Amino acid sequence: MYAVISTGGKQYKVAEGDVIRVEKLGAEEGSKVSFDKVMLIGGDELTIGKPYIDGASVEATVTANGKDKKVIVYKYKRKTGYHKKNGHRQLFTEVKIDKISK
Repeated sequence: MYAVISTGGKQYKVAEGDVIRVEKLGAEEGSKVSFDKVMLIGGDELTIGKPYIDGASVEATVTANGKDKKVIVYKYKRKTGYHKKNGHRQLFTEVKIDKISK
């Protein structure tokens, strides 16, 4: 059984036992999290939401919080001497999918 969930403005295809990185949730390590925005549940039969499935949820456990690799942002305009270097590290929460329920 698999599901498509929406969190942090992105969509993720998950199955039980998967470990995924999502945008920072603000939950402590080891705590339980529930995703209610389930868009699709697949397996033996396919259930599609409009846009979400009522009463469906995906239970997960937070395994880690952290920062991603640094992304370098370099702005440059020729002939003017303008250049600017900047870096960004996105915060993430790593979760392990425990249960998918309809």
